[in-house]
Amino acid sequence: PNGDLPVTSRFDRAAIGAFLYGLLCYAAFFAVFLYAIGFIAGIGTPTSLDGVPQRPLGVALAINLALLAVFALQHSGMARPAFKRWWTRVVPVAVERSTYVLFSSIALAVMFVAWQPMGGVLWRLEGVARTLVLVAYGGGWLLLLYTTFLIDHFDLFGLRQVWLRLRGRRYEAPRFRTPSVYRLVRHPLYVAWLVIFWCAP
Repeated sequence: PNGDLPVTSRFDRAAIGAFLYGLLCYAAFFAVFLYAIGFIAGIGTPTSLDGVPQRPLGVALAINLALLAVFALQHSGMARPAFKRWWTRVVPVAVERSTYVLFSSIALAVMFVAWQPMGGVLWRLEGVARTLVLVAYGGGWLLLLYTTFLIDHFDLFGLRQVWLRLRGRRYEAPRFRTPSVYRLVRHPLYVAWLVIFWCAP
């Protein structure tokens, strides 16, 4: 009753395994998320979006386009309903989202490691102006994180699904809502990404 699964299914090994797997996938996302902050800004990470070129421009551009294409295909392809229908024959429904998060995190990690700086200066700011841009950059990341909580952060990254599986409860997708900044703009997540990339040092 009330959407519960049979009591015998609660806290079984499969449910515990799914929950631990979901936690691992979330940890991978969070590590990549933190690395991305430094990678894009070129602050505190071994590799960065910008830097001194190590390869000819044409080679660097080809590598970077290939890395972006791999991420785009993975990120969009695995989100398609047709793919999800096929994929959930391979992986349990409860971990489908966590697996998507894990694969996205791996694709981003590969991009961060293999990215080739292409050099050149388009614009440069110093002093107070640079500080203000860095503040806006940090604000973009905070907005990004904030908007994920508005639409259910834990569902978006797969934790809610594995938690409900652990509790023996049926999963129901969150209802569509437009709280806070969603009343002002259709996709605040994209606004946050625009702020992040345009304000990257």
